[in-house]
Amino acid sequence: MARAGVSTAPLSRLHPLPPPRPALLHHHPQAHVLLRPQRKAPSTAAAALPTAADLPLLSLPAAAAAAAALAAAVSLSDPERRRRAQAEAAGGGDKEAVRAYFNSTGFERWRKIYGSATEGVNRVQLDIREGHAQTVAKALAMLRDSPLQLAGATVCDAGCGTGSLSIPLAAEGADVLASDISAAMVSEAQRQAQAALAAQPAGSPFRMPRFEVRDLESLEGRYDVVVCLDVLIHYPREEARAMIRHLASLAGKRLLISFAPSTLYLDFLKRVGELFPGPSKATRAYLHAERDIEDALREAGWRVANRGFISTQFYFAKLFDAVPAGSSS
Repeated sequence: MARAGVSTAPLSRLHPLPPPRPALLHHHPQAHVLLRPQRKAPSTAAAALPTAADLPLLSLPAAAAAAAALAAAVSLSDPERRRRAQAEAAGGGDKEAVRAYFNSTGFERWRKIYGSATEGVNRVQLDIREGHAQTVAKALAMLRDSPLQLAGATVCDAGCGTGSLSIPLAAEGADVLASDISAAMVSEAQRQAQAALAAQPAGSPFRMPRFEVRDLESLEGRYDVVVCLDVLIHYPREEARAMIRHLASLAGKRLLISFAPSTLYLDFLKRVGELFPGPSKATRAYLHAERDIEDALREAGWRVANRGFISTQFYFAKLFDAVPAGSSS
């Protein structure tokens, strides 16, 4: 899914976010998405607005009924209420809701997004595919540009999805552990890896990844590189900081993390978008401040060596490439 021509310049050299567009932030569990509201066709005849004197006065019972209807509408559109119900139906909190989502409707949706087929894939999904592909391409470029030799390096792809990063790393000769909370995702990643292996020419350095169904908290071991792309959106602030410290404890030389950035503009769009129910908002979406991610890395003894910013029409992500604080690379 990687695309060429992705900038790996430091974030300070990248262009700032474009000016606000008339869009709504619509949560995707592994991407950061903006959906434009549909425009209504202009009316052929403009009706004159009534003056205040022309408006009927509401009686007290009518006003109370209107207020109750408004409260009911707000309650039904409350994203936290919807998500609490989703989590309870899945048997627990955020983690259980995420696992249930990606083993059912979420899997079918994201298999289309992460795949290569175009039939049945809408414009928004194609744009998210492009954004995620750019994140994967930039992560690979950062690793290739580092002093680390990927051939023979041990890599943990935490939250591997359908293998969009694990498979290219395996093709470079890396020894990859690919894990995901979703058994359906892991099964699809295995299928794609086996197809990639079968297509390799003689003498290829391709090493079949090891696939495991695991959540991030249960990961263990020691790796040259740990990569976690588009996963922190499932973790609230303190849990994300704890998770970064855990991932850092598994990494020896490099730690790559992407996350949905928290800005006034994107925070506002997310809040507005959450007022509109939809099956894609079955799990919570958490945006993270750049400073919070850096603080968590610093607490774990790491520093950010390279930064990237990925932006398409419907997808936004920041990518940090971190190294141990005492490292010169």
